[in-house]
Amino acid sequence: MDKKNAACNFRDERLKKRFRLLLEQFWTNMGQTIPFACQDWANTKAAYRFFANDKVSEQDILGEHFQATSERFADSDGSILILQDTTTFSYQREHPERIGFTGKSGIRKVDGRNRLLTQCDILMHSSLAITTEGVPLGLAAIKFWTRKKFKGCNALKKKINPTRVPIEEKES
Repeated sequence: MDKKNAACNFRDERLKKRFRLLLEQFWTNMGQTIPFACQDWANTKAAYRFFANDKVSEQDILGEHFQATSERFADSDGSILILQDTTTFSYQREHPERIGFTGKSGIRKVDGRNRLLTQCDILMHSSLAITTEGVPLGLAAIKFWTRKKFKGCNALKKKINPTRVPIEEKES
């Protein structure tokens, strides 16, 4: 873990130190929520502050992993497959604009009337490199994003023909 942490490209040494502490906490409490892994309010708040910091990006955190994947890719013989998928992390929030939108679903009674619930989500598209034998080499790329406003697929299709949009302009 120290070798990987040493290769992280944080601009500030304090961020690197906080990241090392977070890795240790998350490793010790694998699969737990941030508050449980951090054990107290001060460490939990520091973790959330770290992830909200504009100076911290997924490239800073995963850059060394991408480099190691690239090295394993170069050392492999034969074809390499890149498996891609988009995952949605869903949250329920009173203020969905703080996270992002992906759609509307479910019904909730508001003032005696049925209303569609807005889904608050973070989207992640990842690319996993594997050999043809199924041996994982690691992540080749990852992108997180949210939508500022959701316009349902049908509404969007009324304005544009998705088959006519250049790939550079598509969300995926």
